[in-house]
Amino acid sequence: MAGGDRLASGGAPGALAGIRVVELAGEASAYAGLLLAGMGAEVIVVEPPEGHHCRGFEPFLDDEPGPERSLWWWHYNASKLGVTLDLADPADQGRFRALVATADVVLESERPGRLADLGIDHDALRAEDPALIWVSLTPFGRSGPRAHNESVDLTVLAAGGPVWSCGYDDHAIPPQRGGGNQGYQTGAIFAVLSAQTALLVRDQTGAGQFVDVSLHAAANVTTEFATLQWLVAGDEVQRQTGRHAAVETTTFTRALSRDGIDVNTGFPPRSARDFRVVLEWMDELGIRDRFDEAFFLEMGTRLTEDLHLSLIGQDAEVTAMFGAGREAVRFIAENTTAHEFFIGAQERGLAVGIIYSPEEVLADPHFRARGLPVEVEHEDLGRSFTYVGAPYLAPKSPYRVRRRAPQVGEHNALLEELVTGG
Repeated sequence: MAGGDRLASGGAPGALAGIRVVELAGEASAYAGLLLAGMGAEVIVVEPPEGHHCRGFEPFLDDEPGPERSLWWWHYNASKLGVTLDLADPADQGRFRALVATADVVLESERPGRLADLGIDHDALRAEDPALIWVSLTPFGRSGPRAHNESVDLTVLAAGGPVWSCGYDDHAIPPQRGGGNQGYQTGAIFAVLSAQTALLVRDQTGAGQFVDVSLHAAANVTTEFATLQWLVAGDEVQRQTGRHAAVETTTFTRALSRDGIDVNTGFPPRSARDFRVVLEWMDELGIRDRFDEAFFLEMGTRLTEDLHLSLIGQDAEVTAMFGAGREAVRFIAENTTAHEFFIGAQERGLAVGIIYSPEEVLADPHFRARGLPVEVEHEDLGRSFTYVGAPYLAPKSPYRVRRRAPQVGEHNALLEELVTGG
């Protein structure tokens, strides 16, 4: 059944090498297909004969619209193969059935009922192949009272809950939607994890599964404290600038580094070890004498157990040490460049971050050393372009961007070979 990727580059195979995924092109499922392809699966994306409407999404190469110039399409469909089928046509429905018969996984985000109306939904095709894994992403799941409600990425984030937690302390400013299709991407990550789990189960049992992913449910369970706080205590969290939403206002965490870049100071010291490394870092920088609350940092180095956060605001010493730790990390950030601050904190086991633009992420030495930006050849244009590469490092089963996105119908010859058994 498994396909294998006949166009993959050399090197160690990905974790899903030998797995074939048939993906029905869709805005909500595209990121899931991208991740599966990066893991080594052979992902065949199926479009209408004229090309999928996502090819019309901007931005475009050199700001010139065209089905082969959408950077959105390039990003989300890298490493995939591409074929075209008119699923409303009975002959192409037969080709789709034959293609699915060669696959391990089907991935789709179609409107509930559309594929059933065409006779090519999961219940029909899994009846023919019980080992098939079918992963469906829809706004509210395939069943239930809201199954047929329309939704877009914005409403997934808004109705799912994350927007309530995102924005600024100044609540005169509206909540902020996370950019970059985060609603769809959150659901896609659940789809990928579910597909991997189903593949592991199939290895043990031989049976496939139908996976029903609700985009809104996926968004809702990623709201950290917000949903749980409401369901358990009946309290609403309030959004705060650059930090977790919470019922009570927490200490400001952003700082401006010496080179004028915003950084997030993360979680402050809580243990004796944390306080010690912060003081040593300040000594290396020669700034301890300029920090007025060094006494409370020294007190922190004598802790026998971590600070109890529940005592902040109740115990004067705990409150003073916690606040001094927060201010100390901010003070260090203000006296170092953003990159020095980030690397220095990482070396000392302190979690902080730099607030970057996308361009700055790709240029950052840390991310470049990890191989995040990769060059992908577009032989049709006679040049290469910088893509976002592996979201994680796994040397024995690497993630890689292996080729540019397919052009409309580029691999139709492979489709005919697969469906005819040639």
